Amino acid sequence: MSMTIRRVGDADRAAVWSLLKPVFRAGDTYAIDPEITEADALAYWFGGQVALVAELDGEIVGTAYLRPNAAGGGSHVANAGFVTSSAHRGKGIARRLLDRVLAEATEAGYAAMQFNFVVEANARAVTLWTMSGFSVIGRIPQGFRLPDGTVCDALILHKTL
Repeated sequence: MSMTIRRVGDADRAAVWSLLKPVFRAGDTYAIDPEITEADALAYWFGGQVALVAELDGEIVGTAYLRPNAAGGGSHVANAGFVTSSAHRGKGIARRLLDRVLAEATEAGYAAMQFNFVVEANARAVTLWTMSGFSVIGRIPQGFRLPDGTVCDALILHKTL
């Protein structure tokens, strides 16, 4: 198995949407309208500074974006998002994408990276981010409503680069 991480191209739009759609529709990890249109989802995902895809043996199995977390005086802090295909979770794809995004952020001169709204019930993401040196710097009590109606906390994570 050979994995490549590269910048996204126009020809990747359908493959990236095929990754984003089930994650966004599930409504359990991203604070995004589960009924978001394909055009709006791709504009959101590709609207940052960098968008990447992970290819495993020629198949796109993951994607990530990098952008400033805020404008103006907050633009020295990066933000990123990640999605891995359900069939390929647990194979280190998100970790490899994170490593690449952190390298891109460092190269671009960002001083830190912050995740503004990590759903605490998304245990895989919370574990990966904390194992990668991110610290929980804030908690939004009952900040996220899961599809079954229960609520959980949302976390703010930060890492100095």
